[in-house]
Amino acid sequence: MILSLLIYASNSGSQSQKTALRFAKSALQQGHTIHRVFFYGDSVNSLSNLIVNPRDEIDSTTQWLEFSASQNIDTVVCIAAAVRRGLLDESEAKRHHKGIANLPKELHLSGLGQLADAHIQSDRVITFGN
Repeated sequence: MILSLLIYASNSGSQSQKTALRFAKSALQQGHTIHRVFFYGDSVNSLSNLIVNPRDEIDSTTQWLEFSASQNIDTVVCIAAAVRRGLLDESEAKRHHKGIANLPKELHLSGLGQLADAHIQSDRVITFGN
């Protein structure tokens, strides 16, 4: 089965991203394919490469980046949600005259067309968060 994941919730105060990552790993172990992971809404708050997590907390962003890279999974961040929350890639930082980009280079910004495509290409789109 081809799956895509839609993640809404941020890391702070929610287990949704950790649950989504465990689900993704389990799905692959069971022989399923993950077409795309789409970060939307408040989930983008935890993706900045300027965030420094306390030593006793798990860095789920790094875990997502490592997982996506190792499995060659398309990982997309909603551009509207990201820019609204101050998460910028090089292009958006330049376009909005900001001095720094803070989106990890492994992620890319895109619009809701990528989410629509995930619905078309996948047998199921699983949502995590509210």
